[in-house]
Amino acid sequence: MRNHDFRRFLDRISHLSPAQIAVAGTAFQEVRRRSEALAEIETRTEQEHKCPFCDCEGRQKWGTTKTKVQRYRCSGCLKTYSGRTTSIIRYIHRPDLFLEVLRDMMGDAPPSPVRRLADALGVNKYTIWRWRMIILDGLSGSSSEVFAGIVEVDETFQRESRKGSREWVKHLRNPASHPAPPRLRWYEYGKKGIPMMRGLSRWQLPILTLVDRNGARRAERIPNRTDTTIEAALAPFVASDAVLCSDGLSGYKSFTSSRQITHVEIKPKQVSTGNSSAYHIQNTNSLHQLYKTFIRPFRGPASKYLEGYICWFIARSLKRDPVEVFRTI
Repeated sequence: MRNHDFRRFLDRISHLSPAQIAVAGTAFQEVRRRSEALAEIETRTEQEHKCPFCDCEGRQKWGTTKTKVQRYRCSGCLKTYSGRTTSIIRYIHRPDLFLEVLRDMMGDAPPSPVRRLADALGVNKYTIWRWRMIILDGLSGSSSEVFAGIVEVDETFQRESRKGSREWVKHLRNPASHPAPPRLRWYEYGKKGIPMMRGLSRWQLPILTLVDRNGARRAERIPNRTDTTIEAALAPFVASDAVLCSDGLSGYKSFTSSRQITHVEIKPKQVSTGNSSAYHIQNTNSLHQLYKTFIRPFRGPASKYLEGYICWFIARSLKRDPVEVFRTI
């Protein structure tokens, strides 16, 4: 819209009736919601004046991109750039729909299936999947970094999934070149008379969870539950004056004794021994239940993406603002 047309439009606003103003307000809110992603990109460009290529602060406006984002030309290297030149969404043509996907992932309601969300936004399902993978990369580091006071720690488990690997397809097609995978496909155990849970504990991937009474939360996939792994996972985050509540796993005892941290072991069906009722791991158990509820609709995500899903879960549990996440990405 040209400047004089915009001025005429503003002059006529005062002549609208109350009902028309209400309709116009709703329309403006809808347009604002759709253009919020572009507004965030413009804000970043206004705050960061340096060229992403040569760090020169001199620049001039140089038209707009196809998505209506202001483009600038550097006075030093003469290259053009915009507010998302160096971001991981620089090749996305619909940042407004990308923000809608982010809102769906971080909202209070359960996330929509990929196909349903693709139909609602009018894009391909593979586009939604690719955007989700970009968001999962951007959510890395969502867990809290400092745990103090009474800290609860425990592990939960996620069954390994090789979804999409096609290892059995390749083996059946050419057994000489592709050896048999180390285990059967999950749906074949009942058919071949092999009990589902016999000998399958080694396919359960441990996830270490940390919670303190200040609301800090952390979940991290660990390779195993050895003492060395547990100590390496806890050392950067647990304060030296904290009280660690856990079960009887030896890794927790080794960690607290080597750093002289107070350790309260919570035994199953523990009888009262004079300890305060404040020492428990109910918050971690509650976090485990929330994780199971969150991960169940995905029918076992592939293990190579599991770390991203864990970060997604923690970001949702901490109620991170979608616009803030978009700004970070």
